[in-house]
Amino acid sequence: MTTPAPELPRVHRFLAEFHRRQAARTVEFPGAFAVLDDAYRNSRGNNHLLADGPVAPEALAGYAEEALGHLPYRCAYVLDETVAAACVAPMERAGYRHATTLVMAHRGPVPAHGGAREVGFDELRGPVTASWPRFAPAATPEHIHDLVERRTARRRGAEDVRFLAVHTPEGEVAAWADLYMDPAAGIAQIEDLVTVEAHLGRGYAGRVLDTALHEAAAAGCATRFLTAFAGDWPHRWYARKGFRLIGSVARFERV
Repeated sequence: MTTPAPELPRVHRFLAEFHRRQAARTVEFPGAFAVLDDAYRNSRGNNHLLADGPVAPEALAGYAEEALGHLPYRCAYVLDETVAAACVAPMERAGYRHATTLVMAHRGPVPAHGGAREVGFDELRGPVTASWPRFAPAATPEHIHDLVERRTARRRGAEDVRFLAVHTPEGEVAAWADLYMDPAAGIAQIEDLVTVEAHLGRGYAGRVLDTALHEAAAAGCATRFLTAFAGDWPHRWYARKGFRLIGSVARFERV
């Protein structure tokens, strides 16, 4: 368990508010809430339970069943590490797998603008669709459709939402990322940084990340963070780009 960083409560509030705003509807529980969107039924990112308070560990699985019982999966996130640790045993008894997502904040100097630019979703739809079989090879066409089109709902998630992309010299999208900002609160999140497979290893992801950090700082967001899976390599790359671990989010999933 990591030592809580001063900005972590603000990050938790931002995450919870983003999920609430993005949702088509919510269901409230003691210490938690469910977000639901029938338009993206196959997207766990749009249909899950999120514990943002002192939820009773033994109750979490029941809340997920009540809110997500119409779906073929159950997915729950717990923001607080102490609460999450208490939830592991009862959730595993209920048949859930536990994974950890790292929360990393940028501690390095603000980079120069990387040359990426804001684009509309229509420009990203093709590259994003083509990228998903690489990350989810077993996904059905319907599943991939929802994973792609759910980006539309993200426009509701924060005060300022930007889709950033960098292009090849020939004008093709080479890499992209989302930037979610609340300038009044001084906080920004960078998510879904992806490089087209044919353009890996050419520095495109770094240019998008630099652009996102630069634009967030220019908007007055002193807290700039992202999330990364604990068991995958990108978090080490983010560390080289000036990000430091400040906490984690627990994910519980049952299929």
